[in-house]
Amino acid sequence: MLVRARRPAGPQPDPATRRARTPGRRNYDRSVPDYVIQRDGVDLSISDEGEGPAVVLLHGLTATRRYVVMGSSALQRSGHRVLAYDARGHGHSSPAPDPEAYGYAELGHDLEAVLDGAGVERAVLAGASMGAHTLLWFALQRPERVAGIVVITPAYAGPEQSDDPARLRRWDALSEGLRTRGVDGFLAAQDIEAIPERWRETAVRVMTQRLSQHDHPAAVADALHAVPRSHPFGEIGELGALSMPAAVVASDDEADPEHPRGVGEAYAAAIPGARLVTDEPGRSPIAWQGSQLSRIIAEVAAQAPEGARQDA
Repeated sequence: MLVRARRPAGPQPDPATRRARTPGRRNYDRSVPDYVIQRDGVDLSISDEGEGPAVVLLHGLTATRRYVVMGSSALQRSGHRVLAYDARGHGHSSPAPDPEAYGYAELGHDLEAVLDGAGVERAVLAGASMGAHTLLWFALQRPERVAGIVVITPAYAGPEQSDDPARLRRWDALSEGLRTRGVDGFLAAQDIEAIPERWRETAVRVMTQRLSQHDHPAAVADALHAVPRSHPFGEIGELGALSMPAAVVASDDEADPEHPRGVGEAYAAAIPGARLVTDEPGRSPIAWQGSQLSRIIAEVAAQAPEGARQDA
């Protein structure tokens, strides 16, 4: 049986595209309605809660749907319908049928399937890292379905940087470590000592927690190999084609060197009218604070055109 919150009149999900969760499987929060949308042989596990303008949350590589607003329910309490889903191969979602099928085109089509299956025509999209790049791929391809964007800690700086052999070898080492030795292997492949000491314990704890949440660790290892080889767009200047309300959240390099602040600043400069949000000196990154991120997302949603702010 599919459990869904009551929705007002309007477009509804197509029952043929979704099915109930398998009884007895783990769930992050059983108070949140949970269902599956299927696309091309992949089951995408989704939570769907709240009433109001739709917001879709997209997580980063090796994370799950919880790791965007970190479990905060501020958006639901402030009058938003919040859909969050595990990307293919992550969390409770099933692996891709091909170990290479984790590129941004596939991830973007999964996002569209989530919107279609949930009966949402337009939504504000908020994503971190891989999720940020996925929503940008989608916003460039299908702008009519995007009411606003919140781009959190992007890392893609263009094809030259993305295709650097040394960078790809590092991602391959993380993939192989996870595949052969699990969480311990992934951590061993990380350059833990490069993380500033004041953030090291938190970073290791979060990585360990995130990696323990996956039903299919080998699929996450596949994604660690494939995603870094995919380009969500070409050069950053292409983001100038976007016209929806936008915010970019850029963390300081000391706390989050994997997502350079300069990349976030470049995105904000390229996207017309985008607001740049950066950290306060000495404070924990905003990207790690669910309530702060939720406030930024709600502000972008409030800027969306009136028709785009109606509940789907």
